[in-house]
Amino acid sequence: MSDLQLQKKTVESFQKVRENLHQVIVGMDDVMDALFWTLLCQGHALFIGVPGLAKTLLISTLSELVGLKFNRIQFTPDMMPSDLIGSEVLEEDKATGKRVFQFRKGPLFCQMLLADEINRTPPKTQSALLQAMQERKISFAGTTHTLEAPFVVFATQNPIESEGTYTLPEAQLDRFLFSIPIHYPNSADELEIVKRTTSPSSQDLQPVLKASDLMEMQKLVLRVPMDDKISEMIVRLVRRSRPEEKQLPTELAEVIRFGAGPRASQGIALAAKARALLSDRFAVREEDVLAVAPYVLKHRLVLRRLRDRTEDQIVHQILQQV
Repeated sequence: MSDLQLQKKTVESFQKVRENLHQVIVGMDDVMDALFWTLLCQGHALFIGVPGLAKTLLISTLSELVGLKFNRIQFTPDMMPSDLIGSEVLEEDKATGKRVFQFRKGPLFCQMLLADEINRTPPKTQSALLQAMQERKISFAGTTHTLEAPFVVFATQNPIESEGTYTLPEAQLDRFLFSIPIHYPNSADELEIVKRTTSPSSQDLQPVLKASDLMEMQKLVLRVPMDDKISEMIVRLVRRSRPEEKQLPTELAEVIRFGAGPRASQGIALAAKARALLSDRFAVREEDVLAVAPYVLKHRLVLRRLRDRTEDQIVHQILQQV
């Protein structure tokens, strides 16, 4: 199959995924866009939103439609790394009578993981995800276990409740390609949600893709061409977020402690390619960069206390500088 044929298949497949998602999920088109970009980029995403906005339903339904093995973990303050990775269990071989340690895999061994309220568990357990997210591997008792591809982590975080939570370290935040805000539905969507969830309904969802199809599409994203001028624009954009570069206006330099690192440049470039591909184009435009950049930058900026501005406004001002 040629690249153009695979591009057409990618666009049609994800349009079918969206149509099937809308049988279960009302609205949330922007969130679905970001989800699709994350999948095609082999990335991970952090969802910021209050409880009850269908985050779990959205991701579990998506896993069915793209044919990935799905696990959900509810993070709690008493969770240990072994609750994620697994542990060794002493078992007796019935044939020989010998006792040997066998590794029992934890819920991390899947293809799509939903880490619910990831900031409710201590840093020691949070860090257990780092190697898995970066290398798609797990090391335990001197043995390295490779996770089944394609491995993606979607984590959720409640932005309004801080009691009993642990702030995610910058090193872990940087492993997330996107930070995706989940907002309240508008009036019409909320009315439709009430009607659907309080009436008899049945959806027979069938997988649209297989894991092997998705992996071929992920490779196609890497082959989407990008003009040097677009690449230079991305690097210039990310470097403008760093106060030490002396390119920021004073009003921004005063509120940004640390800017985004090179991983942000890589993330924007890759996500822009994914957006172009799903927009039925085999070339990246400026509009692709500007559409994905806020999702990549927001969680990578370390800001001082903000009074009259929001994080979104800071990112918007940085984009305006380029």
